[in-house]
Amino acid sequence: MNPYVKNTLAVIIGFLIGSVVNMAIITVSGYIIPPPEGADVTTMEGLKVSIHLFQPKHFIFPFLAHALGTFVGALAAALIATNHKLKFALGIGTLFFAGGIANILMLPSPAWFTIVDLVGAYLPTSYFAGILIIKKVN
Repeated sequence: MNPYVKNTLAVIIGFLIGSVVNMAIITVSGYIIPPPEGADVTTMEGLKVSIHLFQPKHFIFPFLAHALGTFVGALAAALIATNHKLKFALGIGTLFFAGGIANILMLPSPAWFTIVDLVGAYLPTSYFAGILIIKKVN
């Protein structure tokens, strides 16, 4: 397969797989840690209105969704990419980081969560995924 096609597929597949993992974790999170009493988490508007009711425990699964979605997506991209595997993993991390910034702009969250999420969930996990694949290949 042409390396350009394979590398393009690596980005597309990495992004799709990471997004599926992210959404799967977010979907099950409410069953494991129920939302606060009176919070409507079915719409973005409901989340905006009720975000002040959320306790730190309610942010565990969003962080895990962002970190694990990015990690799995970066892992897939690095595994599929023909070359520059770490760059492709970090590229996926950057895409998800941009999504994290967009999410914060659309849905304000506590400052502590914003910092933890942006600093810890995206680029470190994609870097770790890339390093794992490089060590596996060598």
